[in-house]
Amino acid sequence: MSAISQVETTAANAYEAAESAKAAQAKQTQEDKKVKVTGKTIGEPKLSEKAAKYYDKLRKQYGNMDFILVSSDMKEKAKAQAGSYANANRMVVLIDEEKIERMAEDENYRKQYEGIISNAAVRMPQLASSLSAKNVKSFGMQVGDNGAASFFAVMDKSFAAQRKRIDQMRQKKADEKKADAKKDAKKAEADRRAEKAEEKRQAEESGDTITVTASSIEELLRKIDDITYAGMSDNVWTDQERMVGQGFDTRW
Repeated sequence: MSAISQVETTAANAYEAAESAKAAQAKQTQEDKKVKVTGKTIGEPKLSEKAAKYYDKLRKQYGNMDFILVSSDMKEKAKAQAGSYANANRMVVLIDEEKIERMAEDENYRKQYEGIISNAAVRMPQLASSLSAKNVKSFGMQVGDNGAASFFAVMDKSFAAQRKRIDQMRQKKADEKKADAKKDAKKAEADRRAEKAEEKRQAEESGDTITVTASSIEELLRKIDDITYAGMSDNVWTDQERMVGQGFDTRW
């Protein structure tokens, strides 16, 4: 290699190194400008000023949802343990910092993911009512990649056993009421309250839960129904229930 070629190669390498250093410095400067966000987080997510403002606006827009911002390095852990972040009173929305940054910059991307969140928010009241009746302790959604979202719910594994005990208790009380027609209204109300308290106590005593995940709300409800009916299949059926649909098992 000639002396001129060596000089050119050295100069090219030096230029490339300088450009890489500038890019790294610019990236570091950009990272340094990012700030920690307020509210619930997983890991230590940080957002640029623009993204932080957008995130605040997003949370206010969907004030009936419980947003949790996830740092990039905790995405997989949050996905694996989604059920542990669920809220009993409001739908949880797990969303990572990278998506918020892009949503703040890219209008089309923002519309895509806001549409997912908006759809869940509209259906949330009906969903909450339905899940409550199925003894679901808490539920939420995780904003995923490629315009997708996953939904999850935390159920009590002992649901079927609880319902069976409660049904038996109700039947016993109904028999007692028939046998004692003179029971006054005040005593009947006390029994009703005691029954409610027993249901609550049994639900709170159980620490065993199962997290159900699905790619849509419809799929989530189907899976919950499957688990519920499978667990209750050994319940005692009345003569009237056995008569319904005589040619097939009406429990499925």
